[in-house]
Amino acid sequence: MRIVKQELKDIMQNKLHKAGLTESHAETVADVLVHADARGIHSHGAMRVEYYAERIAKGGINAAPDFKFDKTGPCTATFDGDNGAGHVAAKLAMDEAIKMAKENGIAAVGVRRISHSGALSYFVQQAAKEKLIGISVCQSDPMVVPFGGAEPYYGTNPIAFAAPGNDGNFIQFDMATTVQAWGKILHARSKNEQIPDTWAVNENGEPATDPFDVRALLPIAGPKGYGLMMMVDILSGVLLGLPFGNKVSSMYHDLTEHRNLGQLHIVINPEFFTGINGFMDNISQTMEDLNHLKPAPGFDRVSYPGQRSAEREKKYEEEGIEIVDDIYEYLISDAIHHDAYDQKDPFAK
Repeated sequence: MRIVKQELKDIMQNKLHKAGLTESHAETVADVLVHADARGIHSHGAMRVEYYAERIAKGGINAAPDFKFDKTGPCTATFDGDNGAGHVAAKLAMDEAIKMAKENGIAAVGVRRISHSGALSYFVQQAAKEKLIGISVCQSDPMVVPFGGAEPYYGTNPIAFAAPGNDGNFIQFDMATTVQAWGKILHARSKNEQIPDTWAVNENGEPATDPFDVRALLPIAGPKGYGLMMMVDILSGVLLGLPFGNKVSSMYHDLTEHRNLGQLHIVINPEFFTGINGFMDNISQTMEDLNHLKPAPGFDRVSYPGQRSAEREKKYEEEGIEIVDDIYEYLISDAIHHDAYDQKDPFAK
């Protein structure tokens, strides 16, 4: 079904507030979630609300966190999220990184002890909207077989990047270091759809096409993706003194426990390098150049990174956001959650 963007945000915010978040924190989480759905990243949108609601209700997400920002140098800082809603901590930490980068040219802010923070594209867009370059990386559950390995060690460990062009446009990507994010598997399950045989493996390490048969994900481009997910784990885990590798907490193991996840924001101010106007002109030129390249057979054009998501967002603004009927029914129901996620094996049927 399709639903107006503001209505979707409102019903998600209402559910999260009923679960225990403050109105302001529930509003921020809902804003990040509707951003994902509006750009077609449904794996990080409304389908996540019930999981968050259950974890909030059971105490695994701190509903009243004591955030602490510690500026450790002119361009460095840490933000302690006190295991509150990761979306809120990550947004506030990016706000601080933006201030520092505007003043000193670059900023790196490590976000410690948070819960799942949703689509990283939201946070790098914060920087791009301020005419800055944004980079963000974060940890996730160990559910990926390393290249040459037969059991999971790292998570999907995503990387996001955004750079501003003119007229409010920006180049952007938000990618898991796996062929696909785990949320894409969950989305396929919710719609009872098959997945490509290059995304994941079953319990025997063989390619899986049924999303319910998945027992581990595959790194993108084999050893290259393996190296990238290692880099993300070091930057958002080891660097911040947090659990790393297969010691990163499970999303579902015990919803009463805090997750203690890590995230790192890096913000660069082009004004300190080449000048903001020239930089934005060249980003816009890059977009135009890419759009005018000859497309390969089967493609109508070459899109710059983030273009199709931006166009989808505009379309959804006009036509409404598409979400699964069952998710909508849950969001408008009186139920906080259905005890569906605690102690759940994410790979189980």
